[in-house]
Amino acid sequence: MIREPLVKLCGNRSASDVEKSASSNATHLGFIFVKKTKRYVRPERVGQWVRRTKPKQKLVGVFVDPTIEQLEEVLSFVSLDVIQLHGSETVSKILQIKEAVGLPVWKVVHHRDGALEQMEIYKGVADGYVIDSKVEGAYGGTGVSFDWSTVEDYVRVANEQNVSCLIAGGITPENVSQLLGQHPEGIDISSGIETNEQNDLYKIQAIMKEVDRHAASFS
Repeated sequence: MIREPLVKLCGNRSASDVEKSASSNATHLGFIFVKKTKRYVRPERVGQWVRRTKPKQKLVGVFVDPTIEQLEEVLSFVSLDVIQLHGSETVSKILQIKEAVGLPVWKVVHHRDGALEQMEIYKGVADGYVIDSKVEGAYGGTGVSFDWSTVEDYVRVANEQNVSCLIAGGITPENVSQLLGQHPEGIDISSGIETNEQNDLYKIQAIMKEVDRHAASFS
């Protein structure tokens, strides 16, 4: 059965960004807690924005190889619903994180040869996957897409594990309908909703309109 995709609007970095994202029908809002990245946000600021805006969406914190202490610090300011891991976290590290913070964990897997086998390694441990483009020297948020004809393979493996699977990388209002035609379970967007490093309400609305149109065609 085709259902409406999950939509994560990621990389929110100001009160205005949060307000624009929260006004949409997206299912998740994402925040980057990775220092020295252009979308890094301080957890105390995010806490302020969330308390002010009270978004209905679930909140996702994005990390790269975090320590338990780093996660606990962020969680002391922001009540996250999901931890998203972009680094080289091992199965044992993910289990340790889940035990410590008691939250579901999404693991990012970069599109490349062996990616499907990597998903099998995390079977029974990851609560979801984000499939992103592999760009040298970057963890994500590059605005580069991968070969979307492979999306159904990732979705199939995630379905076999009974977990979520979102597609990230280079999704824009202009090409989102092409991706939706591959029936992803979810999409994860940051650069595709920005203009001049700020969230663009027009782009958010344009993407959500395509999502709604896609879902309506199967209802």
